[in-house]
Amino acid sequence: MVLVLSDSAVRESLDLAGLVGVVGDALIKQTAGEVERPNRPHFPVGTGIGKNEPSGTGIAMPAYVHGDDQYATKLVGVHEDNAKRGLPTIHAQIVLTDAQTGVPEAFMAGTTITNARTGCIGALAVRELAPAEITLGVIGAGAQARWQTRAIDTVASLDDVRIYSPSDSRRECANELNETGVPARAVKRPAAAVEGADVVVTATTATEPVFPAVALEAGALVVAVGAFTEEMQELEPAVLNRAGTVFADVPGEVAETGDICATCLDAADLEPLGGMLADGYERDSLDEVIVVDSVGSATLDAAAGTTIYQAAREAGRGTKVSL
Repeated sequence: MVLVLSDSAVRESLDLAGLVGVVGDALIKQTAGEVERPNRPHFPVGTGIGKNEPSGTGIAMPAYVHGDDQYATKLVGVHEDNAKRGLPTIHAQIVLTDAQTGVPEAFMAGTTITNARTGCIGALAVRELAPAEITLGVIGAGAQARWQTRAIDTVASLDDVRIYSPSDSRRECANELNETGVPARAVKRPAAAVEGADVVVTATTATEPVFPAVALEAGALVVAVGAFTEEMQELEPAVLNRAGTVFADVPGEVAETGDICATCLDAADLEPLGGMLADGYERDSLDEVIVVDSVGSATLDAAAGTTIYQAAREAGRGTKVSL
């Protein structure tokens, strides 16, 4: 029997504060070589349906964390025109398979899992590299801006959260966060979000820098989670050139994003985030700027997916289906 978990069942089984540690452990194992994570294929889809060009991108993301009872395969669809259809841009599903027998065990809605595990990247960076009480600037007002803020709120005390987006979504995002007890407010300029902030999160689909480097405070931590292709860029080169250290969840893949391609940095200049989580990090000075750049990893989907699956099973959630 395969356990099918809807998005609502996933949300009911999700402990965001607990997931931060799960994601951290998975990153440590990834850096130590204790995971299997094949290259993820990206392929255009939809060509020939009404027009002779793709309507979106399909992605397959398999991974196995050594010692886990299941391995995971995430299937992702990215369709930029979905906003016009009133649909999310990204849809994802996660399949869990028994690691010893190959028997399928679960089919799970994957969008919330993806959002939550990505949010945990920001939480881990703040937990290890920022003060206990912080002012947070967020560039972007979509789902990931909310998840980053919520996850960071589990590891730090948020004195002030400034949300910037060029659209009215910044107000909607701030209002939604306020309803959860986060002291968020919308601001009208990127610099207004960044100036005086201890931590700056960029969570956009931008193809050019989203805030002026001169607005960044000395000693700030920058968490960039939006750019994952060569065409996408959130940070001015000056931000990265100013950084004492640039951490990356997957250095080889982060090096291929627009953020890094716009600089003289390469993969060898990026420090694995998992290594920092395992060994700790001490700043050279209080004024040192640190950047954490993330493209996401199927390792995190596997770790988060198996954790949520176990919680759902224990709680009796989901629907069992025979294949």
